[in-house]
Amino acid sequence: MTSGAGVGTGLGRRPLFPLYAAGFVTAFGAHSIAASLAGFTGQEHASLLTLGLLLAVYDGAEVLLKPVFGTLSDRIGARPVLLGGLAAFTLASALFVLVDNPGLLGIARFGQGAAAAAFSPAAAAMVARLTPATGHGRAFGSYGAWKGLGYTLGPLLGGVLVAIGGYPVLFTALAVLAAGVAVWAAIVVPTVEVLPKTRQTVVDLARRLTSAAFLRPTAALAGATAALAVGVGFLPALGSRHGLGPLATGAIVSLLAATAALVQPRAGRARDAGRLRDHSGMGAGLLLTALGIAVATILPGIAGLVCAAVIIGAGTGLITPLGFAHLAATSPPDRLGQTMGAAELGRELGDAGGPLLVGITATAATLDTGLLTLAALLTALALTTTLTQRRTTTPTVGT
Repeated sequence: MTSGAGVGTGLGRRPLFPLYAAGFVTAFGAHSIAASLAGFTGQEHASLLTLGLLLAVYDGAEVLLKPVFGTLSDRIGARPVLLGGLAAFTLASALFVLVDNPGLLGIARFGQGAAAAAFSPAAAAMVARLTPATGHGRAFGSYGAWKGLGYTLGPLLGGVLVAIGGYPVLFTALAVLAAGVAVWAAIVVPTVEVLPKTRQTVVDLARRLTSAAFLRPTAALAGATAALAVGVGFLPALGSRHGLGPLATGAIVSLLAATAALVQPRAGRARDAGRLRDHSGMGAGLLLTALGIAVATILPGIAGLVCAAVIIGAGTGLITPLGFAHLAATSPPDRLGQTMGAAELGRELGDAGGPLLVGITATAATLDTGLLTLAALLTALALTTTLTQRRTTTPTVGT
């Protein structure tokens, strides 16, 4: 693997902010709609299966298309893929409003997910290309924090917009948001040259995507996303078991997301300063998430849920900037988009797999058993990430 994916532009951090905003768009777009889907399907007298499909279609589009668009950004440049994805997100949102047919919500969600699959890995690749290698931790920490802000505000603001005027108002807001970020990026984000490609066979690609340098951080990112999804989905279930209402459980979920958003920039700066190493930091983050999930099953009442939310948020916030910075530092610069797209695929699988694992285990046994099973897997992943660390031949910051 070649180091030095970050090239630096001498333009300061100004071009990075539209890229952070693109991360906010995909997170806000996913969660602002998902949080209100139960009410929508109830009004339309749809089944739970329909609800599940509407929840899955956005992530499904991302799983299918992120590696494709990541590779495309390496071929034609990340900037056009970024701008095209934001424009497509705007179009998918606006068309739903113009057509005014609730039955087309699934198609609109798929269009938004496909668009996010384009601009999300392109934005991550440009964050790496526009930042020197010594600043990757801080840059990806900020990028993750903006996404965390989208996850935090999405359910709240989405619910407010739906209450004001239904889904047309929410989709109009999403169209305006994506269009604004697209214009901002077109003005501020510079064109980054397409790097000459070294010849890559299918065997070369398979070898790179199965190497420890790729699998360890990607597995850690998937574990973090699984823990975050389980926290968002199952902490409210534990709260209702303890007699807490939707307002209290919603506040706990927001606390989890806010903690992750606050921790990420600080973890990134510590990594860049050499105070935090990638593998040991990711291992510590995985252990924290495992501890947080276990705490939710052990400590009773709201105190246990609050502690769990803070610990899970801190753990996931520690992992995310370290994982992406490590991928950027160890990926061939001409394959950054492909690497980020494949890593995002791993995150999406964690996002879907974590709740699925807990749900299946809880159905067979109890919810506590399901949560503790995930905690045990995260602990094993933490030990694997830390104990199988090998020295790379190319020195990188924070490795």
